[in-house]
Formats: sequence, structure tokens, C-alpha cells
Amino acid sequence: MAKGFRGMPGGMGGMGNMGNLMAQAQKMQKELENVQIEIKQLRIPGSAGGDKVKLVLGGDHKIYNLEIDPEVIDPDDAEMLADLITAAYNQANDELEAKSAEMMNKVTGGVKMPF
Repeated sequence: MAKGFRGMPGGMGGMGNMGNLMAQAQKMQKELENVQIEIKQLRIPGSAGGDKVKLVLGGDHKIYNLEIDPEVIDPDDAEMLADLITAAYNQANDELEAKSAEMMNKVTGGVKMPF
């Protein structure tokens, strides 16, 4: 059998698959854009200190709500309050990252994307 374009049998017959591949790539890109919008709309709760500090973190990594129990507001220990807020944020952020990865993997099939 004669070898055609880049060693493919039948000449350029394989080029028809290129259009199919491009259509699939465009579909995946649209799905990824939709998932990115969904992720930005997520609201993930986080808490620390036995729920003495609670917050809601958005998929855009902004805090949308913050509640601090007056019991943990000690003017002589501002560092503890800062630690609790940081811990609540980090907890929510870890969950957000896991949820985002799960949502993206549904579209990409686990293939790492460059973003």
C-alpha cells in the first residue's frame, strides 16, 4: 500500500479526523469555560476554634461572610484571632481546591491543563 501524507496510508485521508479533533477541542474548551464560571460561583464554608470563627469563601477566593464569636476577641491576644481566621480560610480554601479539581476532572478526564 502506498504511503501518503506523513506516512499515513491513502494519502491525506486522515485529515478528516483533524476537523473532528478540532470540534472536540472546541467542545471541551466551552465545557471548561462553563465549569470555571460554576467554580467562581461556589460558596465554601470554613471554620476554626470549634466554630468560634466561621467564614464563607467564594470560588473566586474572596471571603463573602465572616462571623467571629465575641469570646475569641481578646485585645491582649490578637495573634490568636488572626490564627483562627487564617485556619478557617485555609480549611475552606483546601476544600475549594479539591472541589474545583473534581469539577475540572469531570471535563478533562484527569488530563492536566495548563491553567
